[in-house]
Amino acid sequence: MTNTDLTALTGDYTIDPSHSTIGFTVRHAMVTNVKGKFNEFSGSLHLDGSNPSDSTASIDVKMDSIDTGAPDRDGHLKSADFFKTDEFPTMTFRSTKAEALGDEDYRITGDLTILGTTKPLTIDLEFNGAAKDPFGNERVGFEGKAEIKRSEWGLTWNAALETGGVLVSDKIKLHFDISAIKNA
Repeated sequence: MTNTDLTALTGDYTIDPSHSTIGFTVRHAMVTNVKGKFNEFSGSLHLDGSNPSDSTASIDVKMDSIDTGAPDRDGHLKSADFFKTDEFPTMTFRSTKAEALGDEDYRITGDLTILGTTKPLTIDLEFNGAAKDPFGNERVGFEGKAEIKRSEWGLTWNAALETGGVLVSDKIKLHFDISAIKNA
């Protein structure tokens, strides 16, 4: 994509949750991966096509919207063993730094807050493009990924397995498919 195209993208955007996914993958019982997502979130982006390092992102996730496809597991994840959603209803990300890495690759660093604990998170992003949708909205798309250790945010519940190891991995893979609409 040329600089001219990127410059045209400069502006403020609202994340479209109906066309976006904030998800995760975690190793379960040392042998398989469990995937999940959050169904309710909101966020905004400020893109600066002339100077990508001036771009920002802000996302708020409703923790009660966690969905792993298993209602009992979701209930456990919302409980005091994990996310304590009654006490901590929202997970937030606020960017502090953006970098253009070349081609369509970017890196955004920011503060991720879970359970009232804030730690840095770096997300590698790929710019998927921009287009005008059939309704006249200017859209941009990004795919992103990151890894965290859940214990760094106080998410330490686990169970030992008879065969050794633990029920839930400490490492969580995060993935993002973001579609955002340029504000009028």
